[in-house]
Amino acid sequence: MATTIQTIRDDFSLLDEWEDRYRYVIELGEALPPFPDAERNAVNKVPGCVSQVWLTTSRAPGADPVITFTGDSDAHIVRGLVAIMLALFSERTASQILQTDAEATLKSLGLDEHLSPQRANGLRSMVKRITRDAEMALKQTA
Repeated sequence: MATTIQTIRDDFSLLDEWEDRYRYVIELGEALPPFPDAERNAVNKVPGCVSQVWLTTSRAPGADPVITFTGDSDAHIVRGLVAIMLALFSERTASQILQTDAEATLKSLGLDEHLSPQRANGLRSMVKRITRDAEMALKQTA
């Protein structure tokens, strides 16, 4: 993964203006690898997002599998928010994902105060989907 959540935190701390932070979020989205058209389907679509958002999940074998997420959106800023979620959750074990406080991370970035209610709801929908997939991964290996 190119960008870690710590890198994003560090970069955010260097940017004083929210306009610059929004531009940075959009750049994060532009840096995501291409998302296959075949994966833009109802199964991968995240409900509850105003913009279209797709997430795929793959897991390694094991009792506490490492889970990798890929994602995309049809909106530039939301695609950047997907990139932040991937930096926070992807390539972590299922138990690490379930222990991650996404709300606190978003608050530390200031995103909780600077997103529209619709985008904030979309982020919560992404987190819900990611944690559900982590819970399922642990249940299926038990």
